[in-house]
Amino acid sequence: MSNSSRLPQNGLGALFSVAGRPTEIKVSFWIWFIGGILALMGGLLGMLASLVLFAAAPAAAAAVVALMLLAAAVGAAQMVFAVRMKAGRKWARVALTVLAGITLVLAGVNTSSGMGQSAGNWTAFLVSLAATVLMWLPNAQAWFAAAPARNTSAE
Repeated sequence: MSNSSRLPQNGLGALFSVAGRPTEIKVSFWIWFIGGILALMGGLLGMLASLVLFAAAPAAAAAVVALMLLAAAVGAAQMVFAVRMKAGRKWARVALTVLAGITLVLAGVNTSSGMGQSAGNWTAFLVSLAATVLMWLPNAQAWFAAAPARNTSAE
């Protein structure tokens, strides 16, 4: 097989390249990135599906649409943070950790209110917890500590 079957290391190829990163960073990146895609799609689909509520309850429908747009925006932000974390940006790792904390709070609120899918929220939290722990393990810590010494101008 020739090298032409590999993704180029510019454009989308560079965006998804995880070469040279510790396994913890690779796995965490893919968990966060795929989770962001799912949140973005779920938010957009939920927003479209909630449009039928406008005929019956316009105020409730507006609130649901706003929440779905917020979910989509958080999913998009999560994808951006995951790419920046993969590039060695410590602030992106902190931002993803904060998102995991928000997921925990939302799961707790949803469970205590008795509304929605609490099992799904707890699953989302556990997945984000796993991705968060991976980013803070010693091997990942060492990789982030060495990030300023690496040339990340292309990332």
